[in-house]
This record gives sequence, structure tokens and C-alpha cells, in this order.
Amino acid sequence: MDTQKAINQAERSCIEHGGKLTPKRKFVLELLLENNQPQSAYEIADLYQRKSGEKIPAMSIYRMLEFLIEQGLVHKLASTNKFLACSHITCSHKHETPQFLICDNCQSVSEVGVDTRLVEALEKSIKQNHFQLNSPQLELHGLCKDCQNK
Repeated sequence: MDTQKAINQAERSCIEHGGKLTPKRKFVLELLLENNQPQSAYEIADLYQRKSGEKIPAMSIYRMLEFLIEQGLVHKLASTNKFLACSHITCSHKHETPQFLICDNCQSVSEVGVDTRLVEALEKSIKQNHFQLNSPQLELHGLCKDCQNK
């Protein structure tokens, strides 16, 4: 993904939604865009310090990540408590519910959209069972193509 194009789109999106991509938030997003692996808040804080020379507490990173998640620019993987940039930042179409394919061997993550009909069927089943869903995001663990071939 073209990092600068993604940052430009992120800035436009934040403005459209009444938010502001501050320099520190922008830098955190850039770190995630440039890194292929999901990162914990502590890993991001370490990267931030190494690249900027400025020490920043993990709690500040968590607050920045919370904003970026609210803006639809970053996803949190609940199963690993790590964060990654949305792979659809530069897309102009409406995004589907994200599904993350997480390789348990190399830790790579692929973000793919879940078919709307499947999500609707799941939501119907959930409501019929008197359950309230907090997040439709799916995280599936297994082995990526490269690790399967090793």
C-alpha cells in the first residue's frame, strides 16, 4: 500500500468525520502502514521512540489507537491484543465486515471482507438466541499459504 496515499486519505476521512489526524496520530498510523505485522501498543511505543527519538508512554499510544480505530483506519485483533492498519484506507467503496486470517506460525495477517449475506445470517441467528453482538469482526487462526508449503 502506498503510505503517503493512505495518509492523505486518512486525513480527508478524519476531517469528513469531524476528527483531526494530529502529527502523533499520523506517525502511529504511518508506523502501522509501514509494518507488515500487527503490533502491540508497547511495540508501537518502542518503534515510535526509535524512529522519532521521542519517548511516548504506551497509554498515550492506546489513546491514539482508540481514535484511529474509531475513524476506521486501524483494527484491533482481540485474540492477540495487537493492532494493524486497515488495508482498505484508500478504497472508495463501502467496506464489508472485516475478517482476519491470522497465521499462527509466521504471525502474518490478511484482511478480507465477509460477504454481507453471511453477516446478515449470523446476526439473525444471534438475535434469535437473544444475544447482543458487540463486534461482527471475525478472527480466524490457521496457517498461511507460505507456512503450509514449508
